[in-house]
Amino acid sequence: MRYQIQGETLPVVICELEAGERMITEGGAMSWMSPNMKMETTSNGGIGKAFGRAFSGEKMFQNIYTAQGGPGMIAFASSFPGSIRAFEISPGRDMIFQKSAFLASEDGVQLSMHFRKKLGSGLFGGEGFIMQKVSGQGIMFAEFDGHVIEYDLQPGQQIIIDTGHLAAMEATCNMDIQSVPGVKNMLFGGEGLFNTVITGPGKVWLQTMPISNVAGALRPYIPTGN
Repeated sequence: MRYQIQGETLPVVICELEAGERMITEGGAMSWMSPNMKMETTSNGGIGKAFGRAFSGEKMFQNIYTAQGGPGMIAFASSFPGSIRAFEISPGRDMIFQKSAFLASEDGVQLSMHFRKKLGSGLFGGEGFIMQKVSGQGIMFAEFDGHVIEYDLQPGQQIIIDTGHLAAMEATCNMDIQSVPGVKNMLFGGEGLFNTVITGPGKVWLQTMPISNVAGALRPYIPTGN
């Protein structure tokens, strides 16, 4: 499989497949494709895994697209202004993503839900305690909100992240939450009550425009019904 990611604010990934190669995506993610791409809707691992994907922010059923009779082409566009990134998934190199980050992947990649280890990070981390875990073998495409900044944390090195800006991290990283110090800071600082703390080793991908922040900024301008 060969691919190109095109566009800036509203990107799309265009995948060129050899005959018999397959891509997995959730329903509605396909943007355009060649006529020889066959679609099959499946629970892809049984009803248990389907429910797990649903809890992690994806749809229960997935679509598998196969190039038949020769090379094929299929494109997946982002659903929100932001970025599409490709990740090479391999045994021992699992990745953790924000909810709804999964866009598409080769068929050797498995998507499941990931629980944050500590209850506190689930209750106060801003995006819920369930994230997406991606494992297996192959290339996975993820969509993030806004631009993406990458950090490579050394063992024990930490970074403090405001709610919603964590896009992805290697599974070797540890995630927890900490309260904003000082009552005045918590009540009047405008930064919320808690921050997410990521500890290395491992790479971390941060997004500049979380959709939750955009929704909050637009809320005062949306008329409410009587």
